[in-house]
Amino acid sequence: MAETFTLTLSCPDRTGIIRAVSAYLFDQGCDIEQHQQFDDALGDRLFMRTQVIAHENADLDRLSAEFAPVAAEFRMTYEFSGGRAPRILVMVSKLGHCLNDLIFRWRAGSLGGDIVAVVSNHEDLRPMAEAAGLPYLHLPVDPDRKMIAEERLLRLVDDYEADLVVLARYMQILSDTTSKALHGRAINIHHSFLPGFKGAKPYHQAYERGVKLVGATAHYVTSDLDEGPIIEQEVIRIDHTQDPRALQTVGRDAEALALSRAVRWHCERRVLLNGGSTVVFP
Repeated sequence: MAETFTLTLSCPDRTGIIRAVSAYLFDQGCDIEQHQQFDDALGDRLFMRTQVIAHENADLDRLSAEFAPVAAEFRMTYEFSGGRAPRILVMVSKLGHCLNDLIFRWRAGSLGGDIVAVVSNHEDLRPMAEAAGLPYLHLPVDPDRKMIAEERLLRLVDDYEADLVVLARYMQILSDTTSKALHGRAINIHHSFLPGFKGAKPYHQAYERGVKLVGATAHYVTSDLDEGPIIEQEVIRIDHTQDPRALQTVGRDAEALALSRAVRWHCERRVLLNGGSTVVFP
């Protein structure tokens, strides 16, 4: 039975890479369905995403293991993926617009992965999650015992076999330890006014300054708060007729759009890390 899988890789740029990869896939009885690559001239590095239909013995573990000599020759970092959809654990606090959007896209089959649970430090969004048939796990955060809560979080990630953690307006800062444990598999969203308008009421600050663009940034979580590699950004033009409340509504739309795209692209293995940046294949 034919099976579709995806090979993603990055390595120092040199001649012969595409030939070696194509020859290996051909020898394994695979047809290339889609191929995308990016040559980073500044970093002298090649990034590749190849979607393949395997007609014979489509065992990803075997394909990955037998690809190792090719990877070693070209000093590749690579991954074969396929089979089940990535499992997503969503973290929220009190604002539900991003969670609502993710649930809608998941139920419509357009998110790219399966939401398996919702974790929150508050009870506010329990009805929304449970109406969608999702487990809602209340994980209160005591400022004096924050690491205990984060240790429980990491256990939940393991228990639910989550491939991706999505901070859908989760209003807690993850520690360096937890950020590193979730490296490359945790996505956050924040409004576009950072770092310009910090603290309380950023939309009031933006209104007072006459801001003309409202947006949002979806990025991987790192130890540097809101400064991880950017996956997607959304911008919406506004004008002087929109008060802070209207700006906030527009901002929430931007957050939901940017976050859902970032989640889908990650689940479809379209995002490759490139140092402090990303390569995102359309």
